[in-house]
Amino acid sequence: MLNRFRGEIYLILGALFFSFNGVISTVVLDHLSPFRLTQVRCIGAFTLIFLLVLLRDRKSLGATRQEIPTLILLGIIGFAAVQAGYFLGIQRGVPLSLVLIIEFTAPIWIVLWIKFVQKKDVPRAMWSGIALSFLGLIFIAKVWDGLIFDLLGIIGALLSAFALAVYFLVGSKVGQSRSAQSMTVWGLGMAGLTWVLVMPVWQFPFEIFTMKMNLQGVFDGTFLPGWVLIAWIIVMGTIVPYLFVIGGLRRMAPSTASVMGMLEPVLAGAFAWVWLAQSWAPIQLSGAAIVLVGIYLADKAKIAATSAQ
Repeated sequence: MLNRFRGEIYLILGALFFSFNGVISTVVLDHLSPFRLTQVRCIGAFTLIFLLVLLRDRKSLGATRQEIPTLILLGIIGFAAVQAGYFLGIQRGVPLSLVLIIEFTAPIWIVLWIKFVQKKDVPRAMWSGIALSFLGLIFIAKVWDGLIFDLLGIIGALLSAFALAVYFLVGSKVGQSRSAQSMTVWGLGMAGLTWVLVMPVWQFPFEIFTMKMNLQGVFDGTFLPGWVLIAWIIVMGTIVPYLFVIGGLRRMAPSTASVMGMLEPVLAGAFAWVWLAQSWAPIQLSGAAIVLVGIYLADKAKIAATSAQ
């Protein structure tokens, strides 16, 4: 029985670790900029995954001259920009689950690209999903009362969604000739290099590693050194969930896996509610549910259209 549902278990565990990581990141972002946190996360995760793949399958790390520009693009946008937008949204006070829900609108932007740039037909159900998702976002933001969440934070979350869309579009092509592990090594490596060039490592606030950080919320008054929380973000919040998700994707159809991935904003909202006491009004909860339904419809329509080609 356990072996039969191993794929589902792996994906649930991946979503669980990714969601919990958002709460830990919220604590660290009180002391570190979202861009510096992205930098240390990318470099740290790259170092560990690179060593792992180097020991297990070093041949997969090779790349031709033609592949390198695409891998660079994948790293800068698909890894660096996704994480930077995600952390920026959290730091600006946008609830963690809302940041993730906005990020999960990536399939919608992919559909718009297919329709208006690639000039391909889009199923009617896809437009229903898009309309529902935008309606849900209006409810979440309560635009009739004025935007109640930080505008820059919302923009950061949208940037993460756009970058994630680019990651899927570019990654789907790269994945035809490369393993997921080698793509991640190259992606994190290029992202880490980008942040090194933009923000020199020697100017990194290394005192963050010894700084005592308040865990806030229900654990208010409990302090841990920064290096413990950052190590968690790198290992348990990046590498471990990545390995779980890859394990699940190998055992399940992409359509099922993508639907199960929607557990992440739900779990993140639960963690933020229990730990940080982040809560939404009933209309915003309804908006979140509408967005998830819209994403589900858009994703299913996209899969059906791909299967028909």
